[in-house]
Amino acid sequence: MTIPAIRVVLADDERMVRTALRAILAAEPDMEVVGEAATGAEAVSVVRELRPDVVLMDVRMPEIDGIRATEQILTTLEAPPRVVVVTTFENDAYVYEALRAGAAGFLLKRADADALVQAVRLVARSDSLLFPAAVRALATEHARANTAPPPWVAKLTGRESDVLRLMAAGLTNAEIASRMGVGPATVKSHVASVLAKTGTRDRTQAVIAAYEAGFMKGG
Repeated sequence: MTIPAIRVVLADDERMVRTALRAILAAEPDMEVVGEAATGAEAVSVVRELRPDVVLMDVRMPEIDGIRATEQILTTLEAPPRVVVVTTFENDAYVYEALRAGAAGFLLKRADADALVQAVRLVARSDSLLFPAAVRALATEHARANTAPPPWVAKLTGRESDVLRLMAAGLTNAEIASRMGVGPATVKSHVASVLAKTGTRDRTQAVIAAYEAGFMKGG
């Protein structure tokens, strides 16, 4: 059975950047660039119309920036796409705010073609965290720590706490299952419970929430 191509929208105010990204992705047999946008507002409109699987979103754009565009896409669409922020600087408060808004991860503009392709595949089809070490570094630098742990921390079971820490380490469900000595279906159930209890949409948001709750201290 043929696997459908990953449908991608490119959002960047620099035409040369969009052209370069399109050339790289178009060379992959399992990817299709279905649309482009030069502003944040245009990105929202294009995504609503085309319903891609993945959006590569520049964090700084005219009209509305990538953070607000990400928020609008993820909060107003049913079954929204995965958003990957594309940025020049990795240790950037704007990037962290985009992750808080729901972006699945971020990619540096200087990344090579292989890293770009792998990132798109990972967020589209995997149950792992994109560049977990970089996400942890951003969270450590920019997390807005709560003065008191939110209620969800006390609601996590021991197993769910273990799963959340392993999610933060970037392990896939299969890897977590192997580490914990349980079946993948059990891990999938634990992950779903973690997302529900933390009130988050995906693994990246759950990890960000964990850092902001102080949950990862000593974890």
